[in-house]
Amino acid sequence: MSNSFVVEKSAEGQIAILKLAGFLDAHTAPEFEAAMQGLIDEGKNRIIVECSGLTYISSAGLGVFMGFVEDIRDRGGDIKICSLVPKVQQVFELLGFHQLFHIVGSLPEAVQKFEHSPVWEE
Repeated sequence: MSNSFVVEKSAEGQIAILKLAGFLDAHTAPEFEAAMQGLIDEGKNRIIVECSGLTYISSAGLGVFMGFVEDIRDRGGDIKICSLVPKVQQVFELLGFHQLFHIVGSLPEAVQKFEHSPVWEE
């Protein structure tokens, strides 16, 4: 089992996109955390995390999402999550992330969510 992990950064207009691939666990979470912090440091607060290549996520990886969401929402932004593979989606649903984040099927849907629901509303 490989522990490879890749974070690719791109943008769609004013929306920052992080595309994750591989295993997001305690060993690789700091790389994801650094990418998220980098976006915040650049003043980005509209972030999509695209997960079509993410094959595994541990509690450490999930913790990165939780560690940033409040700060980003306090800045008037949000984190949208898209393109989860079924195995990873089950983890997100089991832990109730669908009640805390907009989780959609594709990147275009996530971009649309920012147009129609720029921030999370409980």
